[in-house]
Amino acid sequence: MAALYLHIPFCRRACHYCNFHFSTSLRLREEMVEALCAELALRKEECVAPLQSIYFGGGTPSLLHIGDLEQLFDAIMAHYAIDAQVEVTLEANPEDLTEAKLRQLRRLPVNRLSIGVQSFRDEDLQFLNRNHDGASAKTAILRAQAAGFDNITIDLIYGTPTLTDAAWAQNVECTLDLEVPHISAYCLTVEPRTALAHFVRQGRVPPVNDDVAARQFLWLIDQLSDAGMVHYEISNFGYEGYWSRHNTSYWLGVPYVGIGPSAHSYDGQLRCWNEAHNMRYVRALQKGQLLRKCEVLSAADRYNEYVMVRLRTVWGCRLADIEAMGAHWAAHFLKEVAPFVQCQWVEVSQGVYRLTRQGKLYADRVASELFFAE
Repeated sequence: MAALYLHIPFCRRACHYCNFHFSTSLRLREEMVEALCAELALRKEECVAPLQSIYFGGGTPSLLHIGDLEQLFDAIMAHYAIDAQVEVTLEANPEDLTEAKLRQLRRLPVNRLSIGVQSFRDEDLQFLNRNHDGASAKTAILRAQAAGFDNITIDLIYGTPTLTDAAWAQNVECTLDLEVPHISAYCLTVEPRTALAHFVRQGRVPPVNDDVAARQFLWLIDQLSDAGMVHYEISNFGYEGYWSRHNTSYWLGVPYVGIGPSAHSYDGQLRCWNEAHNMRYVRALQKGQLLRKCEVLSAADRYNEYVMVRLRTVWGCRLADIEAMGAHWAAHFLKEVAPFVQCQWVEVSQGVYRLTRQGKLYADRVASELFFAE
């Protein structure tokens, strides 16, 4: 199994909370697509297994012209083996999903849409500096379904100062009414070097209220569970058959190749990342060069990553997996996890350690306490 990620570093507008790598200038669009194709060719030997997942992320991949996407798919098919049941996801903003664009996307291998809704309420969207309104978010989902896309996921954000508990309930109810089979729900986070961080420092925006965010998160868990969705990762909920194959590959430690500026790659031992600079990335690929850095993961790195990632999922941390890394890792894990089992933030079943409903509020804290510091 293998996965391929392509980072499309363009957006129409800078969302106040976002710290991903992107540019609001499309001046380099054509050159960027050429560079992505060049990197795909250069790195084809890194992916020997058939691709089970291809993911166009960003940025806003739906900004690309259909011809751009066709060019990228041609490059992928020319250089990579592809599983017959491959999941091909395209991240899209609601304003890009016109009826014409959706008809064009249906002719491509894209079979899953990740729609950046964030909220169905105009007040929230204006606060986040999104480029669409609530009505267009609903319309985009309905259009996608009418065009034949049944595998759809949407992003929602909770914990914003504009979002009351009642309003959050309306957002989730709207999602369920639209029969969206997968939801990625994220607590608003004030990331450094974002407009939101600047506003908080100035006192123009209050910091995230942790109590409100926790309440909305726990309510979401209960509501979606009652609706039949599985909470299979801290931020992800889906009906059976609609879990993200791509993100699941990350969480289960499957090797993946990341293409594009700022994209990361992982082969089980080595982690690499491309430089997060559009012009330098393009110019290097025009010369047949890659601008990236790599690090060999130590045994402690691999243990820490396993704990950090798996603890967030329905698969949990398997003691047998940790014992296979070495008896000293298992001894360390058992010692550090014991207090969290005692306070019922972690539960154990048949050698698998998982966060409880309450423990999910403290996932990062629990993981950090289980880490091994070299």
